[in-house]
Amino acid sequence: MRIVTPRIVTSAADPALDQRLSHELDRFNAAAVPGPSAVELTVQALDGDELLGGVSGWTWQEAAGIGMTWVREDQRGTGVGARLLTAFEDEARTRGARRVFVTSFTFQAPGFYEKHGYREIFRWDGMPVDGQADVHFRKDL
Repeated sequence: MRIVTPRIVTSAADPALDQRLSHELDRFNAAAVPGPSAVELTVQALDGDELLGGVSGWTWQEAAGIGMTWVREDQRGTGVGARLLTAFEDEARTRGARRVFVTSFTFQAPGFYEKHGYREIFRWDGMPVDGQADVHFRKDL
């Protein structure tokens, strides 16, 4: 192995780098866990062409992960979020997932996930600032 001293570059968003990193990690993961690779999963709530909310994540063999959940402010508390979450879980289950993972900042919606059967498995206090936390949840399907 040749040892090099790399030039380190920092920048703002770099979609090409993100795509390359994703590809390289997918190859590494496929070697470590043979079988189907991760597949994206999205769910939308629409009123005509207008987006009321959505969930974006993935499934990978027996696991599913939610990366983003958003419900338009005037639709919060109306059941739209619950319907989105249920649809995500149903599709994840259809794809063979047995558990779902998600994170939520304390100023976002941890109570929403707890109400829907998710249990806290880890809390990162002081994230992103003192007095807040990044809460990690799991739900067995």
